[in-house]
Amino acid sequence: MEHTSNTLSTNPFEHPDDGSSISAAAPGPEAPGVLNVGRNATLTLGTDALIVLDEGLKHQRAPGNLCGLLPQFSKTTRAVPFYNVLWAELDSFEVVIHYAQPTTGEKGCRVGCISYTVMDKSTHGYTKTWVEALMDRAYPSNTKRRKRMKVLVNPFGGQGNAQRLWAREVEPIFAAARCEMDVERTAYKGHAMEIAETLDVEGVDVVACASGDGLPYEVFNGLARQRCPRRALGKVAVAHIPCGSGNAMSMNLYGTNSPSLAAVAIVKGVRSPLDLTAITQGGNTSYSFLSQAVGIVAESDLGTESLRWMGGFRFKWGVLVRLLGKTIYPAELSVVVDSDDKRAIRENYRRAVEEHQAAAAKHLHTEADNGDGDNDNDTALPPLRYGTVTDPLPPAFQTQDLPTLGNFFVGNMCLMSADTRFFVTALPADGRLDMINIDGAVPRTTALRMLTTIEQGTLMNFPEVSYRKVLAYRITPRMHLTPPGRRWRAKVGRWLGGAGRQREGLIAIDGERVPFEPYQAEVVQGLGTVLSKRGAVYEFELPRSP
Repeated sequence: MEHTSNTLSTNPFEHPDDGSSISAAAPGPEAPGVLNVGRNATLTLGTDALIVLDEGLKHQRAPGNLCGLLPQFSKTTRAVPFYNVLWAELDSFEVVIHYAQPTTGEKGCRVGCISYTVMDKSTHGYTKTWVEALMDRAYPSNTKRRKRMKVLVNPFGGQGNAQRLWAREVEPIFAAARCEMDVERTAYKGHAMEIAETLDVEGVDVVACASGDGLPYEVFNGLARQRCPRRALGKVAVAHIPCGSGNAMSMNLYGTNSPSLAAVAIVKGVRSPLDLTAITQGGNTSYSFLSQAVGIVAESDLGTESLRWMGGFRFKWGVLVRLLGKTIYPAELSVVVDSDDKRAIRENYRRAVEEHQAAAAKHLHTEADNGDGDNDNDTALPPLRYGTVTDPLPPAFQTQDLPTLGNFFVGNMCLMSADTRFFVTALPADGRLDMINIDGAVPRTTALRMLTTIEQGTLMNFPEVSYRKVLAYRITPRMHLTPPGRRWRAKVGRWLGGAGRQREGLIAIDGERVPFEPYQAEVVQGLGTVLSKRGAVYEFELPRSP
């Protein structure tokens, strides 16, 4: 995996809790955790990894060495981090270990196998105990083995490769980890929502979506439509196998957009609560897990469909054209603000990360309690504290008119894609949303500098950027009326930006288009459940302030 300054580890298989290096005491016949599997081979349970010492390996030619013709031989010792171990078992007198093996020159992994026959039959009981100890290391107390999975594959998502990626990169890993799989392919928009609405939550631990971010959005909302929605959202974890054009959920929870690495992260994932945002618009209520956008981000996402031939660059192109054109999106905004002090927001975030790291260092692993639904009085969705968009505005809201609004973006996750780091202080379940407002009248040179800093995660450092933690908000967007003398230039700008035929504004909820009309949003703390590597924080590191 490539290293960037904002990722926590260069090793995708590093233990997610403490990042400890692999080490082990030198194996000996009396050392604890050592299993002799032959005259010249031992398996040792090290501090963080399984250590394989096999003198016979030195007589094997290393792979990739000119088809094995050159006299270069394999090492006698190899280490397999416990995080990589998918399954271990004793079959008669044969120890069989399946693990995730990093692929050479690729950002992924495949299933590898270690197999040894125990020669000393009298050690069968000790061998069985040793295998159980290895499984306990591979699956700590907060990680469920043999997860029962409902797998949804969207064959139309991204570039239509989801089925191939699932079969080639993901299914073998789930099978090696002995997961129970029920696979279904979605046939149309909204199909995943229907499946989740009728899902038997007693028979499923995880709904894994082989798709972009659209299917997780549908699954959360389908679970919210069940007869006992809060119970369903608490019992069933939603997981993401990145197979689409937008893979934000996987990047935030697993730190990767590789399907195979995400599969390992799901197998080893910890059940974690996730804030959901209740969106009321008209008479409808939906739940967002990722983001809501009005303005440049929404237009550059939904309004560039005609530019799909550009690939992933179309979003950046859409932003660039609209920034240079000083496009504005007037609106009235009412907000319940928790904090608008950027320094305090950063410090609170760093404190939360330090607390998590301190707990991880003490190995305080517990399965996240997100509600098991056993309490019959706790099955309905929680009431909204601030009402709906059709109710009178509560006094807790602060209202302002924004006639020259350029960008309005609200999120619950740090990364919107692998290289777009907008909400750098977002936390999974802190009961807060991160809100960004940028005036459309900022100088073009400033706007371009902002665009170039999104990848580094330093956008919030600009004084022109309003960055707040909020509890709820209501936004009423308005169409901008272009003066007669500028209509030709505006038409050219729309054409360059891919929205030549667009006749109304755009609002994006988790990348999905909703009607261009007022809506109200309210965060509901810990309502959803996901699988993650670290639970309390995302796979992201806040850049140092200048």
